[in-house]
Amino acid sequence: MIDIQSFSFTYKNEAEPALRDVSISVPEGGFLGIIGPAGAGKTTLARAVCGIIPHHYPGDYYGRISVGGLDPVEASLTDLSRLVGLVFQDVDSQIISTMVEDEILYGLENFGIPHAEIPERIRLALAQAGIADLQDRTVASLSGGQRQKVAIASILALRPRVLVLDEPTGELDPVSSRQVFSLLKQLRKEHGVTVIVIEQKIMLLCEFAEQLAVLDHGAVLRQGPTREVLAHAEELLALGVNCPRVTTLSRLLSRRLGRELPVCVNLEEAEETARRLMT
Repeated sequence: MIDIQSFSFTYKNEAEPALRDVSISVPEGGFLGIIGPAGAGKTTLARAVCGIIPHHYPGDYYGRISVGGLDPVEASLTDLSRLVGLVFQDVDSQIISTMVEDEILYGLENFGIPHAEIPERIRLALAQAGIADLQDRTVASLSGGQRQKVAIASILALRPRVLVLDEPTGELDPVSSRQVFSLLKQLRKEHGVTVIVIEQKIMLLCEFAEQLAVLDHGAVLRQGPTREVLAHAEELLALGVNCPRVTTLSRLLSRRLGRELPVCVNLEEAEETARRLMT
């Protein structure tokens, strides 16, 4: 579904590239988590996949990106936005309407969705995002977390085949954060949606993402199955990238005991490892 080959990009009037020779592939229905320190190029990569680069952010563009068979350089933003939905890190820059329902409606009308379908799409998107009770509220009256859910709902209503989310849980509490990731899992299972998430809540991300890509100074430092990437926890910590605490614990125990233990990703796996060590 997404194929990025030897992609480099330097913003106009910048001396250093934001991304350097990046190659990443995500199959249809896959879930890629992107992690890395601040300034690593994560948001730039999200913009490139969605076509915002180079259409809105000019610069030196090298390599090739294909999203569902479309080239973001050659395809129009209209065509790309029918395929790819992006939830920005700064949701206030994404929301343009004063009422919640109007925000969902705006995209549907612009995409020419038949009027007979619109009420059900709005209802379902709000329900999926867990904000059905906010339909008649003004955006100004919402908390940061609620506005983030409105932004997510407005994208869900368009039913894209690819979802790119830049720190979607930044304003959400732990319960709401898990609800967002559970929704992404459901969309993949029921509709085959391909998901890319940039996220700081590493333990939650690693529970759901099948693949991880670690960016540093615009380059891919490591990528692969989540558990394989986390096996290099010490390297990630040296970059300033947090790992799940259970992963750090399992790697520490491996060194102390002088034998390789399974890489733990969640509490259940850590508990199972501890039981085995005590028997």
